[in-house]
Amino acid sequence: MTAVAHASTHNSKTGRPRSEGAGSQGRSGSQARSQRTHELFTLAQSTDSDLERQELLARVVELNLAVAHAEAGRYRSRGIQLDDLRQVAALALTKAARGYDVTTGYDFLSYAVPTIRGELRKHFRDHGWMIRPPRRIQELQARINAAEAELAYRLGRSPQPSEIADYLEECTESVIEALASDGCFVPASLDHPTGGDGSLTLGDLLEFDNIDHRAAEARLVLSPVLSQLCERDRQLLHMRFYEGLTQREIGDRIGVTQMQVSRLLTRILGRLRDSVGDIPVR
Repeated sequence: MTAVAHASTHNSKTGRPRSEGAGSQGRSGSQARSQRTHELFTLAQSTDSDLERQELLARVVELNLAVAHAEAGRYRSRGIQLDDLRQVAALALTKAARGYDVTTGYDFLSYAVPTIRGELRKHFRDHGWMIRPPRRIQELQARINAAEAELAYRLGRSPQPSEIADYLEECTESVIEALASDGCFVPASLDHPTGGDGSLTLGDLLEFDNIDHRAAEARLVLSPVLSQLCERDRQLLHMRFYEGLTQREIGDRIGVTQMQVSRLLTRILGRLRDSVGDIPVR
């Protein structure tokens, strides 16, 4: 009798193999799955047939597919369709099944789950950024994904940030920063409710009445309009509002009277107001 025949549990009425999950009903789900997974890997290692080995590994993937889908579900609502994430997780599970060594004695999922998470993060890194972090963070995150899978295989559990940092010879703060960059995929909405009663939003907690915020908004609004001004008009605005020169000082610098400077500034500011609305200028 072949290894596959030993591994299969047949339905007495149909003669077809039952699904791996059917025999787990009435037992502890995770414990039964872990035990059955170990049995399949042991059979896969003992067989000399490549076809039988591939069939056994395919059943390992089927048996643990719900775990992969659950990991994909942790990344839902971040800008990538859940079906796509499940496909990535399933491929990662297949990759883990092919690379797992049952003789280590570690549970398969202690190796597979970090591999799945690493592939999901890699997928987001390549396809899901809404706000792209610095290049060094992106590159470090790719190294972390590979390190997590390797360390999980060695340790038999998910590694801590400090262990990843030691493995990569990076500081722990940088590793934590890279791990925390998941929020760059889909930043939280300012309308997201906060607090126990949900009466406040994230936007309510931000200090918008701030001179830096007003200056940033003004620069954003004025930038396309200023680019349409001639070089002399831009220089006048620079001297008046950036260097802080008086109209008389500007006139002395460019060789005109204070009155002419006043008329020039009035004309320029009038044009700006016509273009972007009434912007208070000091």
